[in-house]
Amino acid sequence: MSGTPNQPQQQQVAIRIDESKMVTTYANTIRTTNTQDEVVLDFGLNVPMQGPDGQPAMHFGIGSRVVLNWNGAKRLAVSLSELVRRYEQAVNESQNAIPRIQ
Repeated sequence: MSGTPNQPQQQQVAIRIDESKMVTTYANTIRTTNTQDEVVLDFGLNVPMQGPDGQPAMHFGIGSRVVLNWNGAKRLAVSLSELVRRYEQAVNESQNAIPRIQ
């Protein structure tokens, strides 16, 4: 018998992703709020417009709200950090690959 005693056996679980009810929307801004138990993410569009006094104003139209528990929010933060790191690395590599004329 191989393996370490008292080590639980790892089990693979198949994950089936169902995208049949998914809705895709675009957001250019996000508002975050929280409670003791949850993180609330409001995604929407900032649209410049003219205010009633003729001055420039912004309209934030919320299109989607996602509510996460704190564990889900932590997983999202880690995932987004990794995604941004890879993006920045790819952008830097592509910028360095283009010869610059000075």
